[in-house]
Amino acid sequence: MAIQKDGAFFLGKLFDLAQGKLLDEPLTYDPADLTTHAVVTGMTGSGKTGMCVGLLEEAAIEGIPAIIIDPKGDLTNLLLHFPEFLPEQFRPWVDPEMARREGKDVEVAAAEAAESWRKGLAGWDLGAQDIELLKDSVRFGLFTPGSTAGTPVNILSSFAAPEVGWEEHREMLREKISTIVTALLGLIGIDDIDPLRSREHILLSNILEHAWSSGQSLTLVELILQTQNPPFETLGAFPVDSFFPSKDRSDLAMQLNSFLASPSFEVWREGQSLDVGAMLHGPSGKPRHNIFYLAHLNDSERMFFVTLLFASIESWMRAQRGTGNLRMLVYFDEIVGYLPPVANPPSRPIMLRMLKQARAFGVGLLLATQNPIDVDYRGLSNAGTWVIGRLQTDQDKQRLLDGLDSAGGGLDRQEVDRIISVLPKRTFFIHNVHEKAPRIFQTRFVLNYLAGPLMRTQIPQLMALDGIEPLPSASPAQEAAAAQTMPGAATARPTAAPAATGELLSATAPTPGGATEAYVLPATQSLGQALASANLASGSTMTQGETVYRPALLAQAEVAYSVPKHGLNMTRQIASLAAEARGRTVVWEDFAHAGFEPSVLHHPALPDARYAQLTGWLSDSRQLNALKKDFAEWVYRTSTVQVRTISALGISVGPDVSPGELESMVQKAAQEWASKEQSTAEAAHKRKLDDLTSKIRRQERDLESEESELKQRRVEEVGKAGEVILGLLGVGRKRGISSSLTKRRLTSQAKQDVEEAQARLEELVKQRDELEAQLKETVAEIEDRAQSLTAEITEVPVTPYKKDIFVELFGIAWCPYYTVIVDGQSREIPAFS
Repeated sequence: MAIQKDGAFFLGKLFDLAQGKLLDEPLTYDPADLTTHAVVTGMTGSGKTGMCVGLLEEAAIEGIPAIIIDPKGDLTNLLLHFPEFLPEQFRPWVDPEMARREGKDVEVAAAEAAESWRKGLAGWDLGAQDIELLKDSVRFGLFTPGSTAGTPVNILSSFAAPEVGWEEHREMLREKISTIVTALLGLIGIDDIDPLRSREHILLSNILEHAWSSGQSLTLVELILQTQNPPFETLGAFPVDSFFPSKDRSDLAMQLNSFLASPSFEVWREGQSLDVGAMLHGPSGKPRHNIFYLAHLNDSERMFFVTLLFASIESWMRAQRGTGNLRMLVYFDEIVGYLPPVANPPSRPIMLRMLKQARAFGVGLLLATQNPIDVDYRGLSNAGTWVIGRLQTDQDKQRLLDGLDSAGGGLDRQEVDRIISVLPKRTFFIHNVHEKAPRIFQTRFVLNYLAGPLMRTQIPQLMALDGIEPLPSASPAQEAAAAQTMPGAATARPTAAPAATGELLSATAPTPGGATEAYVLPATQSLGQALASANLASGSTMTQGETVYRPALLAQAEVAYSVPKHGLNMTRQIASLAAEARGRTVVWEDFAHAGFEPSVLHHPALPDARYAQLTGWLSDSRQLNALKKDFAEWVYRTSTVQVRTISALGISVGPDVSPGELESMVQKAAQEWASKEQSTAEAAHKRKLDDLTSKIRRQERDLESEESELKQRRVEEVGKAGEVILGLLGVGRKRGISSSLTKRRLTSQAKQDVEEAQARLEELVKQRDELEAQLKETVAEIEDRAQSLTAEITEVPVTPYKKDIFVELFGIAWCPYYTVIVDGQSREIPAFS
């Protein structure tokens, strides 16, 4: 019979096991029955894969979208549909090794495969028109997580805040958080986790809940950073550091970072996000069957991705309204290890949850395995349909029968045991709780060519064969916050640097290693001031982007100087803000900075800012410790200061005194020195002047006395001469000439005394005049000397002791930059001075 879009799945025809005969009665299956889920099992070679492929073909034709998990690579065959049955179409997919073992070349094997498929379909009244119907009914997606062979998958979307409100969906979101965290811990080797007892699980879950409840998304980078530095102070009743010490948190962060740092992780950040809603239908509205090829992943990576995928499915599912129809099919080709009976891997809790709850949302699970003994059939008791192929081992059969018993239906264990032991290939026992009784049927011939598991290297060719194109994904620019248009700015200082592109930024500041401090530089400039300072052209079209904090190494030391003999007692700051290193060293002088007041370095960052990642040298605690010692040594070598002294003036100043201040001090001291010297000289002059003045006055008195005596002698001489003349004339008593000569001699002596007194007085007056002139000369010399002293500055080098060098700041400084788009070019301008 030709396949019809009649709302029922044509799975095959009933089979009479007793007669070993295929009956001409089709077995149809109501897709709505899949809302109670289905389990398909059978040993290797039972036809289990063909059974499931046929069911998926029917779902595609009926327009039912599907998520298909392919751990082994078999389900890639869903893309191998060739309605023309041309050998060249089959040739690339024929196994050359199998052809060789059969003694055939590939061309012959391809021709036989094409003919075999044409005849096989014809035997079921199927043909090219049915294959065309399949091709026209569905669009395929082929995803390769962790690889670019197919469409890569961006797992980081799993950490994005959900669109539904936290308060209304708290319970569901906490379940999703628990699932994601369990998967993440499983990836790094922390297995069989009890979410109520595991410190790692509790910490990571609280970090995600803290972000999601605030409507904030996290990247894996931010989750790792917040593991080191959680955004809360307590967990339960205990401080975070008591519940989960910092060293242990760093160890956990390092384990997570090992995955993040792996070169292969880059692929996990590319491609289609795990948006289940966007995957279910293509742009034209046709349903999509999305195959997730996992054969290339290791066990932990497969477990991680499968768990995240189920979490995304559950999250989408919970946002839908209830329905009794099959809205989506989830097929898992081999569930061994994902739903074990004893262990508790990350996938188990969410798969059990979906088996219980997905029915209400129209999501059906189709789970297949060839090892029933390794599956938790108590969990599968929720499955309403069991499709069982041949099983031979008693353990497998007994475990399967236990599962059927738990599913209900009152089956005869012995009869079922007998049936499943003798089932031919491609023949199955089907038990459907929606039907009256179990039936035995043989699967129809599938429309797709079953080439067997395909290798990853064949995926690109398979993608090209089916013309698969990835779903449109948002670009980083589209995911960024909407930009705000800014006015032009006046020009000033140098232009801003171009912004880095394709760079990993996070909303959480990366935590430096060890005990390294972290500081946040204050944004001392508004955007307008920063634009003006960046010499950006006025009138340019500017759009503001996000604020980015970039790391630099801030080193700042306080150096004390104490030299009592020079009167030096001061401290000074020496700082460097290093943005890069040369190898394992920093040229500190190239990044000299005026320094910071420690109090300004602990202000909160600007809102909605992003952080660049720490480069290798800034995240290496051992290198940072070595650089701290190197900085202290550099400070010691380069912190010698010059003390400027003028001994004669008693001046000694350090480098904190400016040249202008020093000049004022020197001029004042010189004036004071000159004034003091002048006072001393004037005092000495006054003593000498007073002595001369006294001598002059005495000499003047002596001169006056001598002049008076001379005058008296002259009178006496004249009188005596008159007496002599009168005596000679006979008038009066006769006087001798000798007496007159005596008087003359006395007069002459008195005159000589007057002249000598006059000469001595003149000498004293001359000495007084010379003393006055000498004082003026001395004052002039003092003034000249005072002026010359101002130039007699001696510099004395003073080097601090190492014990007087204190490194007060050393650590990562987060420097704020505004991101702007200027005339279409992205640039970064400093927001700090």
